[in-house]
Amino acid sequence: MKKTELINELIQTRRSVFTQQFEAGKVIPDEIIWQALENANWAPNHKFTEPWRFTVFTGNGLQKLAEQQAEIYKKYAGPKFKQNKYEQMQVTPQQCSHVIAIGCKRHIDQVPEMEEVAAVACAVQNIYLTISAYENIGGYWSTGGITFIEEAKPLFGLGTDDVLMGFFYLGYVKVPSVSGKRKPIQEKVTWVK
Repeated sequence: MKKTELINELIQTRRSVFTQQFEAGKVIPDEIIWQALENANWAPNHKFTEPWRFTVFTGNGLQKLAEQQAEIYKKYAGPKFKQNKYEQMQVTPQQCSHVIAIGCKRHIDQVPEMEEVAAVACAVQNIYLTISAYENIGGYWSTGGITFIEEAKPLFGLGTDDVLMGFFYLGYVKVPSVSGKRKPIQEKVTWVK
């Protein structure tokens, strides 16, 4: 298969796979996670700030993440607190092989925030594409949970100017996602000649 066909297929067949679709207890080799992170490290970024920061949880770390995020949520959610969400936070990480916290380390004097957030999003897409290339490994990027709670940032080595951009949940796929569909690109493009 030509490189162009390979990349087209990989991009067009990439799907989010959620924790309820994971095979319980099956652990992805760390080497595969490292490969995904290495590919993330090659994302484009303005002025070579390389703003992505990742904290990887696996093994007993998943339990730590579950406990810490649930407590942060309980303490800081205020009127938005929901008991079922709190309970789910204690369970979801433990259904995974690995969870990667996604951070954006800001370089506020060098580039606008949007450019670094976009760079981190490109890094996450590289993670998505890498894991999609492996047989029966899947995951998804979520900005739920404690993502927007300011007090959660230190847990992931992030400062006040930095951005917690969510979590990438990974596991072996037991139940595949359905095929995707998109409206024709021609409906979303204007050519000016």
